[in-house]
Amino acid sequence: MPQELTSQQNKFLRSLAHQLNPVVFVGKNGLTDEVLASVEAALEKHELIKVKFVENKDKEDKSRVVDAICHQTRCFRAGMIGHVAILYRAAGKPSRRKIQLP
Repeated sequence: MPQELTSQQNKFLRSLAHQLNPVVFVGKNGLTDEVLASVEAALEKHELIKVKFVENKDKEDKSRVVDAICHQTRCFRAGMIGHVAILYRAAGKPSRRKIQLP
């Protein structure tokens, strides 16, 4: 897995995520164990997910939470649009990978 995603890869992933609905919601309690477990399960199943911030409207706080999620789940931030973060992590087994990065 790459250390960082290139801007071309981020753009590719954002285009794939366009039609996706958020699968994890971060509420007023912020980053909880339940949120991390949900992100982990969703990444394992889908590789590319959207995380929506319901309560937190501060851009810096959202960015810190997304960075913490990425660090703890070993995923990449492909983009942040408004209150929605796009996260990517390749499936552990190459045979289960649905997304081929350019």
